[in-house]
Amino acid sequence: MDKGIYCLIFENPACTVRIGALGPVPFPAGWHIYIGSALGSGGLARLFRHIALSRTKDRTPKWHVDYLSTNSSFTLRYTVHAVTGDRFECGLARALGEPGIPGFGCSDCTCPSHLLTRARDPKKEILSAFQGFGLVPITKTIMNQERSKGNL
Repeated sequence: MDKGIYCLIFENPACTVRIGALGPVPFPAGWHIYIGSALGSGGLARLFRHIALSRTKDRTPKWHVDYLSTNSSFTLRYTVHAVTGDRFECGLARALGEPGIPGFGCSDCTCPSHLLTRARDPKKEILSAFQGFGLVPITKTIMNQERSKGNL
């Protein structure tokens, strides 16, 4: 499987979700961009694991983003990824910039966050950021997702 970088783009109502060691985290209504890398031995299979978990919500969360994927308030709307063997995760987080959820998804680096928030659909912004790094973005729309409201 190819290696690469990816973004998971969720839409959600205002809610609070318990995120592992971070505890209860308030999320504003809108869009959330999770930036991840797929440079390990499984490569971009990691992206497809995230998509499957968002659909089935049938596993215990392991990573910060898994808590969003398994929460009924969060709907995975689409993904953006690119094939690369280079580390662009932190650079992409910096290029997209704040606001973000402090400490989310960045326990292995010095970034303030790898989960960014937006009031509107950030697709054009994300595609532009990928292209700014010379990457060819591939978008996958996630179908048949329903969103329910509430807090955990």
